[in-house]
Amino acid sequence: MRYTRLGETGLRVSRIGLGCMSYGVAAAGMHQWTLDEDAAAVFFRQAVELGVTFWDTANVYQAGTSEEFVGRAITRFARREDIVLATKVSGKMHDGPGGSGLSRKAILEQVDASLRRLGTDYIDVYYIHRFDPDTPVEETVATLHSLVLAGKVRYLGASSMWAWQFAKLQHVAALGGWTSFVAMQDQYNVLKREEERDMIPMCLDQGVGLTPYSPLAKGRAARPWGEQTARSSSDTVAQAFDRDTDRPVVDAIQAVAESRAVPMAQVALAWVLSKPVVSAPIVGATKPHHLADAVTALELTLTDSELDELERAYSPQDNFWW
Repeated sequence: MRYTRLGETGLRVSRIGLGCMSYGVAAAGMHQWTLDEDAAAVFFRQAVELGVTFWDTANVYQAGTSEEFVGRAITRFARREDIVLATKVSGKMHDGPGGSGLSRKAILEQVDASLRRLGTDYIDVYYIHRFDPDTPVEETVATLHSLVLAGKVRYLGASSMWAWQFAKLQHVAALGGWTSFVAMQDQYNVLKREEERDMIPMCLDQGVGLTPYSPLAKGRAARPWGEQTARSSSDTVAQAFDRDTDRPVVDAIQAVAESRAVPMAQVALAWVLSKPVVSAPIVGATKPHHLADAVTALELTLTDSELDELERAYSPQDNFWW
C-alpha cells in the first residue's frame, strides 16, 4: 500500500479508500444489494491486511447501519488510531427538524448520532454530503468549525456540489476565520469527467484533495460492454452508464487491459490515480478481487498514449448528475 497526504494537509491516508455504502442492513436502507455484517467482515479484514486504512461511510447509508458495521469492524480488526475514518451529514435520517440538512440543529444532532453508531469519540474527515440551499452557509460553516474546536471532528470535506457552491463555502470559512474544507468527494471516473471543467481546477488551486467515489463508474468501467451484474441490473444510478456514447470508452479500457494482460478495473483505476488532484479514490468492495485489484492498480502506470486512448473516446455530457 502507498500513502499520501489528503490534499495539502498533514493527514496521511492510504492511496485507496474503502467505500462502505455496500455494507449495512438492506431492509433498513435504499439498496437491496448490500452485504450483511458477516459478509462485510471479510472485506474489513482484507482492507486491514492490504493496508487500506482510509474508510468512508455516511450516516444515510442503510439508515445508519453502515456506520454501525464500520464501528464494530474497527474494534474487531484494527485499532482506532490506525484508521482514518470518514462519514457524512445532510441526508435525511428522520422527518424532524434535525433529521436532515445542514442547519446547526441538524449537524449537532447528526454528528452525535454518527459518533454513537461508530463507537468513537472523533471523526477524522467529516463531509457535508450535499449543499443545503435552505441554510445560510455561515450557519453551516460556523457549526462545523465548532465541531473541530470540540475535538469531535479533525478535518472537513464536502461532496457533490457545484463549484460555485464550494467556492462560497470556502470564502465564508476564510472570512469568518473558520475551518476550511480540505477534501472534495465527487463522482470522477473515465466515464464521468465533467468535474474537470470547474471543480477540479478549483481544488488544484486551493490544495483540496479529491477522494472520488465511483472511480469504476459503478462497475461499468470494469467489464466489457454488454455484461451485467446484479447491481447494474437493479441500480438506476448504475444504469446511467449505459449510454451509447460510453461504449467507446469502455472498449478503449478493454483494449488497454488486454494489451497489458490486466483486469479492466486496474486500467480504469490507474487512470483516476494518474490525476494529481486525486488523493484517494473510494473503492467499494463486494467480491474478493475488488480490493486486491485496486491495490495492484497502484503499480500500473499508464503511458501517455494509453491515457490519450482512454480520454479521446470521451463524450462530454450535457446533463450533470451526482
